[in-house]
Amino acid sequence: MIRFGSGALGRVVRSGVGRRRVQTLVIAVATMMAVASAVVAGSLLVATNAPFDHAFARQHGAHLTASLDPDRVSAAQLASTRRLTGVTASAGPFPSTTVSLVDRDGGHLPTLTLVGRSGPKSDVDEVDLKSGRWARTSDEIVLSASFSGPFLKVGSTLRSSDAADARTLTVVGFALSASASADVWATPAQVKALATGDAALTSQMLYRFDSAATKSQIAADRKELAAALPSGALVGTQSWLDTKHSANQGAAATIPFLIAFGVLGIVMSVIIIGSVISGAVGTGLRRIGILKAIGFTPREVVRAYVAQALIPAAAGIALGVVLGNLLAVPLLDDTESAYGTVSLSVAWWVDVVVPAVALLVVAVAALVPALRAGRLRTVEAIAVGRAPRTARGQWAHRIAGRLPLPRPVTYGLASPFAHPVRALAMVLAVTFGTVAATFAVGLTHSLNAVAGAQDPENNADVTAISGVSDSGPHRVVRNPAQSTTRTERAPAGSGSNRPQPSADPAAVRAAIAAQPGTAWYYGTAGGDATVAGISGTVRATLYQGDSRFGGYEMIAGHWLSGRGQVVVPTAFLERTGDRIGDTVRMTFEKETVSLRIVGEVFDTSDDGMSVHADLDSFTKAKPEAFHIEVKSGVSTADYAQKLAAVVEPLGGVVFAESAEDGGGMIVLLEAMAALLTLMLVSVAGLGVLNSVVLDTRERVHDLGVCKALGMSPRQTVSLVLASVAGIGVVGGLIGVPVGFALHGYVLPVMGESAGTRLPPSVLDVYDTPQLVLLGLAGVVVALVGASAPAGWAARVRTATALRTE
Repeated sequence: MIRFGSGALGRVVRSGVGRRRVQTLVIAVATMMAVASAVVAGSLLVATNAPFDHAFARQHGAHLTASLDPDRVSAAQLASTRRLTGVTASAGPFPSTTVSLVDRDGGHLPTLTLVGRSGPKSDVDEVDLKSGRWARTSDEIVLSASFSGPFLKVGSTLRSSDAADARTLTVVGFALSASASADVWATPAQVKALATGDAALTSQMLYRFDSAATKSQIAADRKELAAALPSGALVGTQSWLDTKHSANQGAAATIPFLIAFGVLGIVMSVIIIGSVISGAVGTGLRRIGILKAIGFTPREVVRAYVAQALIPAAAGIALGVVLGNLLAVPLLDDTESAYGTVSLSVAWWVDVVVPAVALLVVAVAALVPALRAGRLRTVEAIAVGRAPRTARGQWAHRIAGRLPLPRPVTYGLASPFAHPVRALAMVLAVTFGTVAATFAVGLTHSLNAVAGAQDPENNADVTAISGVSDSGPHRVVRNPAQSTTRTERAPAGSGSNRPQPSADPAAVRAAIAAQPGTAWYYGTAGGDATVAGISGTVRATLYQGDSRFGGYEMIAGHWLSGRGQVVVPTAFLERTGDRIGDTVRMTFEKETVSLRIVGEVFDTSDDGMSVHADLDSFTKAKPEAFHIEVKSGVSTADYAQKLAAVVEPLGGVVFAESAEDGGGMIVLLEAMAALLTLMLVSVAGLGVLNSVVLDTRERVHDLGVCKALGMSPRQTVSLVLASVAGIGVVGGLIGVPVGFALHGYVLPVMGESAGTRLPPSVLDVYDTPQLVLLGLAGVVVALVGASAPAGWAARVRTATALRTE
């Protein structure tokens, strides 16, 4: 800390801080905004830097989750596994089974893992209770927090199955498990009661090992565990590495975005703080000479002016830390919900490192010019501290004077050349503000395009269901264990006793074609399929008819146009090594056909392991749903009602689609982009404000002379605004291309982090008028920053200006 005492030196410091109220305020506000933006960006970067690892460590997550047959292994044998070589901690056995819960409207949640635990605390996998309480009695359950929403809340009821004697279960809480060891928790007795022949009872054991960082180490740990148990006792295992991969895939996409804004924030902070403090110290050089003349030593002068800079900066830094924490909390809450991780908060070291670095930047920025002033001789300091030397920038005045513009405007245009370093700082501030605005606008458009490209079937006006797959009525649900989303449509108004749709697809198609107001329609069927070269199943969606208006965005190739065709996501091509034009063998409902890949589609569902094929390629497949677009001017609700009157007697279901909000991650990224951009642009405006205040104060005597010669207040405003207009133009011309290039670099990196390439509709989001407006934004930032000092200059009286030094 700089000590400036309570004597003459202290009075000099307090006088400087109090006398230059505008500069003091600008320094405080600029540092506050810079630090706040750095805290927000730093906090979010920390939160999105391997959020799974942080959550896993906090909860003492299980490296290996083992399911065992209780009939083949005794409690004593399970207890002996705790002493195996390499086991550092264990928990269990917990009774476990699977359930297919049904809501009050008859909608089925996916098959979930139910585990019996007496409480959330455990030596391994300490579950984080997000809301409500833990299950205490029978018929109470705790759901994974990923299911929390408008349809499922604390107090909601679910049935254990769709059987007539199914139990009614009350949701009493929502919890998170980083290990994804369960989707639902209940008391151990309740789990045993819900276990049936179709969903057998198993025992769950959770283990932590001293070596579990690689797949080979996990495989060795599993092998040792299996060898210590009776044959057939180990039913299955789940590695924490697989859970980590799925969880981190979503977080990885945000890291390039946050790094881009973080770098912009850091650079902007250095530029603004440096220019503000350097300008504040530089304008006090004449006063420094006077202080030397009355006996102050060079060291005392340096200490005084560094302290004058540090006092308002320290206040701004303190306020910035508080503001940054307040702004970061709601964004961290959204991040927590989007990532499905444990409670996030601003890392303590962010609140320490950011203000320390900011204080260091302020001190260095103030120390450099203060040392220069301290080395100046008294007479030289007094001379340098006066108005800029008349020779500086005269060439600019001569050139500007030839322009066919009013003299106050040309005078203002040439003014920045009197202080080239200060002008450069303003150009950089406006440039980075324009870069941030350009990048944020492009990012928002791209994210909206991503949201619109997801689940294009939902873009239809009306959907008619003729039949359902084995999963029953559909609803959009999230699998917390794999961080994936499945679309399972639940018809509005469907009840538990309502028969499943079973209409003849041909009859439903004929009814749609005959319905007045039908503009376009196509049929779909979905289910699991197998593809040669890929282990396990992939999600298959089959299309019948012209499905272009419901097709996914294409990255390369084209959408389905005939039999024998299939389009696949980027991850599928990377997994199989196939390319567009290659042929794949696909089996759907026990029928195997050869399909030619005709396009690479933008689809990130199911980790990119999905295919979209022509339905007529399969002789046994029939459409389960028809997606309809109505003619312009036709009421969607009326159309759906009239079509339902025809289709429902056939055994089908008809409902009008409703617009869905964007995904939580997309909303989160848009909110972060808007907030960080607003802060960066505000800091840029403050940088301009500070520089114009300094220029106006230095030229106040010249302004007085101009006023005495007849310059009106309006012309004075024109002069001051013209002095930054050129800077705004230059900043806009540089900032827009840089922001455009930054968008073109960061977006593909975000896509690659999410495991996909991006289609042109997501990347090509700028148009010429928009870029022109963004370029003008640099001028607006400069003019807004200069408006306050321009008003002051216009109001100052001529006599006052002439007397001011």
